[in-house]
Amino acid sequence: MTSATLQRILAAIFIILGTWCMLLPRMVEQLTIRPEHQVLTPASSVFIACFGAQAVLCGAIIWFSKFTPKTFLVFGLLGSVPFFAFNWYFYFVQPIFTKWMLLDLAGNVGILLVGLIGYRISKREHPLG
Repeated sequence: MTSATLQRILAAIFIILGTWCMLLPRMVEQLTIRPEHQVLTPASSVFIACFGAQAVLCGAIIWFSKFTPKTFLVFGLLGSVPFFAFNWYFYFVQPIFTKWMLLDLAGNVGILLVGLIGYRISKREHPLG
């Protein structure tokens, strides 16, 4: 596996989940938010779709950028650890999310793993950079 392949996997996480939010925001809200917290208005669909558009943009930037070992490490940590806290809080402490939101948690685990593995592989590929 090359660092470029891992970078594409990282981009795909954002593009796939972001596209789902953009194209089917009502479905995302119905599946990931507990019924007592659902709003299901055109405005809530816009917010979810905007979130998805930002994720797709982030995925596109990841796809077309050149990651260094440091980029993999920083993105892996900052792109996942704060979101673990977010997922934990809104699933266990203030239960707003359903089990479907575990897809987001799985994506965050993927981001962390790709970042850490990408760091190691990229370091081997580019020992001076």
